[in-house]
Formats: sequence, structure tokens, C-alpha cells
Amino acid sequence: MPANKKTHADELESLWQGSFGDAYTERNAAAADRREPFWRQILTTYPCTRVLEVGCNLGANLKWVSHFVAPNEVYGIDINEGALKRVREELPSVNAVWSKARELPFRDSYFDLVFTCGVLIHQPPDILSEVMAEIVRCSRRYILAAEYYAETLQEVPYRGQHGALFKTDYGAMYQQRYPHLRLLKKGLLSKEDGWDDVTYWLFEKTI
Repeated sequence: MPANKKTHADELESLWQGSFGDAYTERNAAAADRREPFWRQILTTYPCTRVLEVGCNLGANLKWVSHFVAPNEVYGIDINEGALKRVREELPSVNAVWSKARELPFRDSYFDLVFTCGVLIHQPPDILSEVMAEIVRCSRRYILAAEYYAETLQEVPYRGQHGALFKTDYGAMYQQRYPHLRLLKKGLLSKEDGWDDVTYWLFEKTI
């Protein structure tokens, strides 16, 4: 792996582990409030027995996922200890695990669904393929991404940080890199729905 590639990833991971990540957690304290209808629709239409969120923060999605999947089969990983502490306090039956997105500590095909919400956008382009590969590796059946959309890659200024937020067509990237992923559902999640005007793609593995 090129040295500059590793360094950029390490710098961003350090950023999210520290006070910058803590502030993000505080800003999103009420993020879960209106997300129940989305997760009800997804998990009743496409039932799962074991689910992983990559970049779970304080559990705004895990809260609702654990209503439709046995909580002890719901997992979330993050690199911010403060956020994980909140998950463990508020969702004690859910598995909150410290891990980098590009090095998931789970065996192949361990989960029925692996998903991200506003996490791929924070992966620099030179490590995004590693993160996607880990997500695909750990999923047995479904992959969901809810991310900022743009037709082409665009870096977005983000709270004074360089190289910390990007938007692009993440759904197309998944399908280009993994042709065996079949698109099941695509839609928009608005601020009124408890999100941040993101596009979501739900894929199913076909092999």
C-alpha cells in the first residue's frame, strides 16, 4: 500500500476519534427521532437475522434496526469511543464494537445486511475501495448505502477540514466494482424524514 494512502486514512481516522468526532456525535443527538418508518419498510420487506452498521456513531439507526432484528444480532462499528459509549448505555443488548471501516473484524458473509449512512462520504477516494470491499465481504445477502449523491466525484468543504467529505454516485460505484450486486431499491431520504437529504441504494448479492 502506498505510504501516502495509509497516511491520509490514518489522519482522518484520528480526526474522527478525537474532539472533532465528539462534536459530530453531539450535533446528531436527535438523529434517530424520525427514522423508524424507513427501517420498518426495509426490514419487513427484506427480513434479516444479523445486521451490521459500518460507522454507527451513537446508534440512530441501530435503535430502530433492533426493533426488527434481535438486538443481540445487531452490530455497529465506529472509531469514536464516546459514540460507542452512548450506544452501550442506550442500547445495551446491541453489539457496539471499535473498528476501522477498512478493517472489519468479522468473517466473510457473517451478516445478512451491511450498511452505511453518511459514512462513505467521509472516506477519501484512495481508500474508498478498501471500505467497500470490506462491506461486500462481510455481507451474505444485502448491502445498503445512504450517502450524499452527485453525478461525478466532488469534494465538499467540511468544517475547516480538507479531504473529509465527498459526494458522488456511490450506487454506481458499487455496481461497477461488484457486477454481482443487483439493485433492489433506490430512493431519497429528506431532512423531514430525519435524514440529511441523502440518496440510498439497496443491493442484493446474486452469487
